[in-house]
Amino acid sequence: PVPPQVPYQPSSPRQVANTLALLRGRAGKTVDLGSGDGRLVLEAYKQGLRPALGYELNPWLLCLANYRAWKAGYHGKVSFLKKDLWKVNLSDCHNVIVFLAPSVKPPLATKLLAELPDDARVVAGRYPFPSWTPSSTLGQGLEQVWAYDMKEVRREAQGSAQESQV
Repeated sequence: PVPPQVPYQPSSPRQVANTLALLRGRAGKTVDLGSGDGRLVLEAYKQGLRPALGYELNPWLLCLANYRAWKAGYHGKVSFLKKDLWKVNLSDCHNVIVFLAPSVKPPLATKLLAELPDDARVVAGRYPFPSWTPSSTLGQGLEQVWAYDMKEVRREAQGSAQESQV
């Protein structure tokens, strides 16, 4: 089943700042799943997270993201791709940004667990992953973001799987 399209809601400057604060000092490929107008990808690139790319299905938002990249002088340095996040292989991604609706989180959690490397970090905005415990969080209310380190998430998942077998 294809999850519903998520209504676009741009990230606030504070959400962007909080998200990137939780990625500070990290390296490796950074992707924004459902990248909207591209503001998180552009800021990630600015802060040295490279390559930085966004996946977005809405053609208007892709145009806006590419325009913003061009205007910022990052044309050809960041990428915005019209790809379905369910069909993209994320096994080479070390930083994943997700500002998606709660209904998308459970199936996405399964995909991320299956594909991401152990050293990957996932930062979720607006809504946390319901079954994961964040390694850190920043902000309050609508500005809050949650960071999940895949090694910890897997350790916790294995622990609860073993407990349920006892």
